[in-house]
Amino acid sequence: MAIGEMGVAHVPARPRQLTPDRSARDLFGAKMRAQRDRAGITLEGLASVVAIGKSHLSRIETAEAMPPPDLPGKLDDAFGTDGIFEELYKLARREIHPDQFRRRMELETRARLIQHYTGQIAPGLAQTEEYARALFETYNPRATPHEIEELVTARLTRQALLRADPEPDISFILDEAVIRRTVGGPAVMRAQLDRLAGLTVTATTTLQILPFAHGGHALMGGTLTLMTLRDGTQVAYEESISTGTLLEDASDFTTRDRAYDLLSPDPPTWFGE
Repeated sequence: MAIGEMGVAHVPARPRQLTPDRSARDLFGAKMRAQRDRAGITLEGLASVVAIGKSHLSRIETAEAMPPPDLPGKLDDAFGTDGIFEELYKLARREIHPDQFRRRMELETRARLIQHYTGQIAPGLAQTEEYARALFETYNPRATPHEIEELVTARLTRQALLRADPEPDISFILDEAVIRRTVGGPAVMRAQLDRLAGLTVTATTTLQILPFAHGGHALMGGTLTLMTLRDGTQVAYEESISTGTLLEDASDFTTRDRAYDLLSPDPPTWFGE
């Protein structure tokens, strides 16, 4: 169905303001809305043409969701835009999202399954207050006590996810270095190890230790989080020392998911053995 066959429909009076100069993803959404407005078609009308739900299209328009790979071509066909959306998508799928950490936190609260690998430190969702404080003090020795406390509070606030209803299923794979390297002194580390051990008694959380004997693997040198949301969307988040990258393209997720699967020790080494 072409846009011209759908007729003119009422445009919402107060659509959310867009920021096309912020990122390629924002520009993609802004162009999509501009073409809709030019054709006089609502999100419902466009949804019937591209076979994507109205709410999903709305999130794409406001840059809250990554366009699926087949959408750009459908938009170019519908609007007669001669490959513009295909070109924008090539940029959007590779750029670093400007608010990716905030976006990662928002996605985390919507996840039904979280799979996390870390090679050096305990995962944020499982850190004790003292362990988190020791990490932040190590990362930035010049930070004021007030700045450190704000960071610790933010870290602990994320852990409300573990008490959510429904609680997500969470899988942790930790490199052996995580439990071998002392952070914050013996007392702090002992409490952190107790916290990790406690995770293994819950019905929705699994924790494995990847032994040094496993050797090299594709995720060495970083941290990876895989999230499957309640609506089936799958995203990955990679972190290094001071940066992170949100990956919402299906092919990127599949590559990381395969690398994660290959980490599972054979036979598995469970915490406490």
